[in-house]
Amino acid sequence: MNTTSPTECKAWADLAHHAESWRGVHLRELFGADAARGTQFTVAAAGVRFDYSRQRVGAMTLRLLAHLAEQRGLADWRSALLRGEPVNSTEKRAAWHTALRAGPFAPPEVTQALQRVRELSDRIRSEKRFRRVVNLGTGGSDLGPRLVADALADGALDVRFAANVDPRDLERALEGAEPDSTLFIVVSKTFTTQETMANAAAAKAWGGRHFYAVSSNVEEAGRFGAAEVLPMWDWVGGRFSVWSAVGLAAACAIGFERFQAMLDGAFEVDRHFAEAPLERNIPVLMALLGVWNTNFLHCATQAVLPYSNALRLLPAYLQQLEMESNGKRVDRAGREVGYATAPVLWGSEGTVSQHSFHQLLHQGTQIVPVDFIDVGVDEKLSANCLAQADALAFGTEDPGLPPHRQYPGNRPSSLLRLDGVTPANLGRLIALYEHKVFVQGVVWNINSFDQWGVELGKQLAGRILERNSVT
Repeated sequence: MNTTSPTECKAWADLAHHAESWRGVHLRELFGADAARGTQFTVAAAGVRFDYSRQRVGAMTLRLLAHLAEQRGLADWRSALLRGEPVNSTEKRAAWHTALRAGPFAPPEVTQALQRVRELSDRIRSEKRFRRVVNLGTGGSDLGPRLVADALADGALDVRFAANVDPRDLERALEGAEPDSTLFIVVSKTFTTQETMANAAAAKAWGGRHFYAVSSNVEEAGRFGAAEVLPMWDWVGGRFSVWSAVGLAAACAIGFERFQAMLDGAFEVDRHFAEAPLERNIPVLMALLGVWNTNFLHCATQAVLPYSNALRLLPAYLQQLEMESNGKRVDRAGREVGYATAPVLWGSEGTVSQHSFHQLLHQGTQIVPVDFIDVGVDEKLSANCLAQADALAFGTEDPGLPPHRQYPGNRPSSLLRLDGVTPANLGRLIALYEHKVFVQGVVWNINSFDQWGVELGKQLAGRILERNSVT
């Protein structure tokens, strides 16, 4: 598989040359010259409608981007990912998160683990022995389950989350709870994660007596006192693990049938990713448009704006997914890269965000590509979502307006449309971004599945604590 620098590909040089001819092209001109642009630059598949007509691209741009993906060996890398081959090169592991939602095609250990999640979550929800479930994890062991529970919880059970080593985080999660009716789910692959184990010890000191664990360190979890230990596998990275037993707290919050529907939605996107041609493949298009904006239009940040309160935690989830995966400065061969990789990702829910940072999006000096997400549940939300996308794209043309009332427009965005915040749609949405991240890692020749950049701070914190304990 191709592990050369992308800058050595002919398509990269062609795109750089092509970008120069696009500097002065405005989206107003593109729509004015092509009445069918909105249809031609839209793909509907796997329950999602992806409209990228407001991106600063043309048919030639897309052809060149497709050539880049081909020259980077995307087809081979995609096959390796989906077959569970060790695409995580630095740790010599697979990144087989797609196996977690493969239904009848899943490995036996995945089927067994999900059956145990079903049994436990069904029992916890039906017996009413526990009135509070508190998930203790951090990073991927927190953000995914937290997003799912916040978006889809049905109110049958009070499920909360504590991720921060700051004691106040756990205190908030335990407000109004009683030890006898509180279940803690400790989620840590090694069962040594500093923040998680500090919160687990604090939960015991509070009087907690009921603990389950999700971990690969079964022995240590048992010594801690976990009555149930569900598996984690080396071939699943934390930020890709919500589909597994890591999602137990989410299954408790939404019910296992709906949890399974989320997995099924993701599996539908997996099949689309595996089978659709590049020019009609939504996650591939999302990735390549991001490469175009980052490397050839030189946009350093990316905003994600879900017009749904249910999806208010999605930007935080995607921050880890994208920046921990692709925030890398060396390639697969250990060479320092000479091109930008992951942009800084940020965002918030609309319409709240319109009254804070949209000023910068419309009239600031930085060009920030935007992903708008419209779930179609409220006419006012959808109208505002579309209006913001149009305002960014087209701006104003009235020369009579004073400068501070002018909107330059020509600011790129994409519009993802789904029919409601359902479990299947949330699964589809997360899977789209997972595959987007992988494709960009292939283009940039970086390993999207390790995260060595977080280790130094952990080590230094440990040394400081050791030094303070001695003094």
